[in-house]
Amino acid sequence: MYDLERIYRAKGVADAIAALERDPRAVVICGGSDVLIRIREGKLAGRPLVSIHGLPELSEIRLEPDGTLVIGPAVPFAQVTGHPLIQRLVPALGEAVDQAGGPQLRNVGTIGGNVCNGATSADSAPTLLTLNAVVELTGPQGVRRAPLAEFYLGPGRVDLHPAELCTAIRIARADYEGFFGHYIKYAQRNAMDIATLGCAVHVKLNPEKTAVEALRLAFGVAAPTPIRCHGAEAQAADHRLDGVLLDLVGNAAAAEVNPRTSWRASREFRLQLVRELSRRALAEAVRRAGGVLDA
Repeated sequence: MYDLERIYRAKGVADAIAALERDPRAVVICGGSDVLIRIREGKLAGRPLVSIHGLPELSEIRLEPDGTLVIGPAVPFAQVTGHPLIQRLVPALGEAVDQAGGPQLRNVGTIGGNVCNGATSADSAPTLLTLNAVVELTGPQGVRRAPLAEFYLGPGRVDLHPAELCTAIRIARADYEGFFGHYIKYAQRNAMDIATLGCAVHVKLNPEKTAVEALRLAFGVAAPTPIRCHGAEAQAADHRLDGVLLDLVGNAAAAEVNPRTSWRASREFRLQLVRELSRRALAEAVRRAGGVLDA
C-alpha cells in the first residue's frame, strides 16, 4: 500500500539535517497524515523518509523570558488546542486547529506539517498570519527566521531550503498581548472536511473599548496562498464600533482577495463568504475583547 524506500528515525534535529543532506531525495515525516497520503497516491512513491516524530526539542510549547510564545512543529493539533499557554495567550489558534479533520487526524497531524505543506486550506494558517507568526528554520547553514506571510511561495510551495527543517513557530508578545481573536471555517460538512473558506480575525480595542486600535484579518482558500488583508485592516484602524465597521471590513477584504472557482465553490460564492465571515469573525472578536457594536 505504501511504496517507500526506507525510513530513518532521526535522533535529533542535527541528525535529521545530516540525513537529509546525505540523501536529497529524502522526505521529512512526523505525524504522517499528509505524507502517507501522498505516498499512497504515488506522488512521493519510492522516496526515503526521515522521521522527526517525537523529538523532544520539536515537541514542546514554551514561553521565552521576553514573552515570545514558541510552538514546536511536532506538537499535534490536539495538544496545541489543550495546552494551557495556548488557551491563555492565543485561544483562537487552539480553536482553529481543533477544526482540522476529525479526532484521529488531530491526534497525529502536527501544526508544523500543516504549515509546511503549503496548502491554502490549512486551518492553522489564517490565525497564525493574524498573529504575525514567524517560522524558525534550521539547516546546514544554521538557523534563520521567516515571517509566515513570506514563507508561502505559491500553491503547495513554501520557502524551505534543501535539508532544512521547521524547528519552531514563534509569536512575539506584542503580537498577542491585548488582542482577541476568532476563526470561522466554512465547509460543506460540519466536521472532517477541508475548508471552502477560512477566516481569522484578531482585534485590539482602544482603552475605552469604543473603537478599533488594530485589526488583523486573514483568509484561507481566498487566494493561491493564505492571505492577509492589509487594506481592510488599515481602513478599520481607529474606526468606532458600529455596523458601518463590519460592512467596511467585509467589502474591503473582498476587494483584496483572489479566490478561484473549484468543485467545492465558485469564485462568486467565496467572495460572498469573505464578506460575511469577516463580518461574523470581527463581531465575535470585538465581543471577546469586551466591546459592543452599536447598531
